[in-house]
Amino acid sequence: MIRRTLLVLFLFVPVLARAEVKVGTQATDFDKKTRDGGHLKLSTLRGKVVLVDFWASWCEPCKREIPLLGKMVPKLRERGIEIVTVNIDDDAGKAERFLHDSGVQGLTVVRDDDKHIVDSYEPRTMPSSFVVDKKGVVRAVNSGFDDGDERKIEQQLSALAAK
Repeated sequence: MIRRTLLVLFLFVPVLARAEVKVGTQATDFDKKTRDGGHLKLSTLRGKVVLVDFWASWCEPCKREIPLLGKMVPKLRERGIEIVTVNIDDDAGKAERFLHDSGVQGLTVVRDDDKHIVDSYEPRTMPSSFVVDKKGVVRAVNSGFDDGDERKIEQQLSALAAK
């Protein structure tokens, strides 16, 4: 009995460990509380191009990226593009202080306090973003952030929105 249980676990653990969302796969759905007190279910954004961006307040490249994404929101929303940022900080207060001090407004922020979203997407670095098409399929994955990457991200999003 114990051997059979161990064999079953051995066979299924590798499957569970390979949950990473990749280009060409369906974006994993999630339903989380937003910074403004509402709820966001990713699948409700089908029909729009979406950037799902993972960040943390302790991440130096994230500190450069998040304010730039916030500035892009009004222009992109006009074209049917949404930016959803997933904060993985253990301390929600640190994320809030960063957003406040940076003057970030209009950005959809969801908290991933239980780490379910980050565990299912498995971003390789912080920040990482997943470009999702109108049908919910991941079309690009961006790892890290360097100066100028915001233009590349905007081009990826705009190209999908034009289809």
